[in-house]
Amino acid sequence: MSRTRAGATGRGGMGPARIGSVERKTVETDIRLRLNLDGHGDYQVSTGIPFFDHMLCSLAKHGLLDLELKAVGDIQIDFHHTVEDVGICFGKAVAEALGDKAGVLRFGQGAVPMDEALAEVTLDLSGRPFLVYHANLPKEKVGEFDLEVVQEFFKAVAIHAGLTLHINVPYGSNFHHIVESVFKAFGRALSAATRIDPRIKGVPSVKGVL
Repeated sequence: MSRTRAGATGRGGMGPARIGSVERKTVETDIRLRLNLDGHGDYQVSTGIPFFDHMLCSLAKHGLLDLELKAVGDIQIDFHHTVEDVGICFGKAVAEALGDKAGVLRFGQGAVPMDEALAEVTLDLSGRPFLVYHANLPKEKVGEFDLEVVQEFFKAVAIHAGLTLHINVPYGSNFHHIVESVFKAFGRALSAATRIDPRIKGVPSVKGVL
């Protein structure tokens, strides 16, 4: 569960925490999400989909992100709308929290093993949305969770956060392990890319903009 930190500061005390807050309401979903890039890995997540909750909590914990999320969706139909719309909100919150991206490291990598599975995630806060997704997840389920919507979640995040995002799973046989390692690796890659380096002046691009 999340812990409340009034007046939280981030970037090693250099300034206010970078926070994105998004609300999205459609006929299919009603979502409120708050993300602190300069957090401690605290989380309070409820989507009505237990496995998805577990994945998002793992993302936050290992990415040192504070995540508050309440999502209500038409999960009686299937999980697609809720998972995709949470991805949209998460991506928008990342973009809002980053602002002009001044001082960020920009590139991030995360590799996480989970027993027999390995996930490798590399991303660029490029402003150019693109997803490369190599994970051998068939149209099957872990419990009641549809594995095909994992790709839809990360596609939505990449588009709305403006990420060039590469997800590769070179091996793994247990689908739970594969998906969990992907979410953890993404959290670590995002944390690395969004870190502030005081040596970086302005935006890390020869174009002067991301």
